Amino acid sequence: MAGIWLSGILQSGFGLRGRVAGARGGSPAAAGPRSAPCARRAWAPRGADRAHALRRGLAGAFAAALFLGCVAAAHAQVYAARIWPAHDYTRVTFESKHALNYTLFTLEDPQRLVLDIQSAQADGVVTALQDKVADDDPYVSKLRVATNRPGVTRIVLDLKTNVRPQVFALKPVADYGHRLVLDLYPLVAPDPVAALLELDGKIGSAPDKPAEGGAPGIARLATIVVDPGHGGEDPGAHGRRGTLEKDVTLMIGRRLKALIDAEPGMRAVLTRDGDYYVPLGMRVQKARNVNADLFISIHADAFNRPHARGSSVFTLSQRPTSAAAAWLAKQENESDLVGGVNLDTRDPYLKQVLVDLQQTATYDHNRKLAGAVLDELGKINTLHKGRVERAAFAVLKAPDVPSILVETAFISNPQEELRLRDDAYQDKIARAILAGIKRYFGAHPPRPQGPLAHAN
Repeated sequence: MAGIWLSGILQSGFGLRGRVAGARGGSPAAAGPRSAPCARRAWAPRGADRAHALRRGLAGAFAAALFLGCVAAAHAQVYAARIWPAHDYTRVTFESKHALNYTLFTLEDPQRLVLDIQSAQADGVVTALQDKVADDDPYVSKLRVATNRPGVTRIVLDLKTNVRPQVFALKPVADYGHRLVLDLYPLVAPDPVAALLELDGKIGSAPDKPAEGGAPGIARLATIVVDPGHGGEDPGAHGRRGTLEKDVTLMIGRRLKALIDAEPGMRAVLTRDGDYYVPLGMRVQKARNVNADLFISIHADAFNRPHARGSSVFTLSQRPTSAAAAWLAKQENESDLVGGVNLDTRDPYLKQVLVDLQQTATYDHNRKLAGAVLDELGKINTLHKGRVERAAFAVLKAPDVPSILVETAFISNPQEELRLRDDAYQDKIARAILAGIKRYFGAHPPRPQGPLAHAN
């Protein structure tokens, strides 16, 4: 066997030299003419010269093979690996300087998912994932990493339940290199309306049937979807002190949800309640799935000049109010590129063009809700502009749900970054948004029918 293997190396040695030259910027064709004169002279080594030529050929072949092996290893080297557990799905990401080749298959009894990645070895970066599986991960109970065979790293995920895996590659974008993404979705997606119905007695009797004690009961709860921007692979904007937009928006979103849930006639739903990415279209669809009354997307603005400051509120429009508004919408709409979306399975809803809001009543309600929230934010912070702004934000595209996007402050401003990190200020922002919501509902009560209405 060794003789056959050596013969294969020897026969392919000069071909390898040609491929190496091409990898260095030359080409096999360019190397060919230099050896042609020898062929024309039909020179053939003899005796010691032949043995010497054989040794040189073997040495060259081994050197070329070693070089190509190093190149392949460098190409396949995973320099970052992350896992993002969530109720909606669990995501595992591998990042490399070059695109990764892989195979994926499942095993049963017990349920396992096996991902083979072509790489030099099961290095520390990938192996470290074994200790990063959270106990409360809904789908993964354990993750194991080993070298399956030379050049192949095997990742085995022990599953808690049957899943629908999706694996796809992402090209370099923002601060990321090539990414290989593995998403684990439940076979049956959770019913969002059923989750809303699991309440703690906030729904009382219908209005015409007062609750005991004379106080009118709540026929249904107004449903407000709170959307903390970014998350997971998409950090959003960065502050100079290292503050990440995705962390600020989640903390404010949780505070706002708690305040809304404390109101007798309201209930809040978060599009994400952890550090994971939710595609823009899925955020919109979540609001539509629960027949939401309002959709509030929370962000923290950034600009290339640190003196920019103030709060803003945006509504959807194909005609932005300014070049800055158009630029901001473009930045936010590119979140799917950074956060990572499998374009092959994207919901057809995302491919629709912007709805002509002039033909619906939603546009007017967007403006009124935005104005109420902007007025309340002006009581606790400087306003970036004294009017509601408009731009083509993808996350505001639900045609039947009044939707606004709140830029709480400029995270790129050092003073505002400090305030955004402060618990008390986060609470002020959440209370200001709630006050705006209550003002809006005071003038425009929730429609009679909704996901939590009594069936009378």
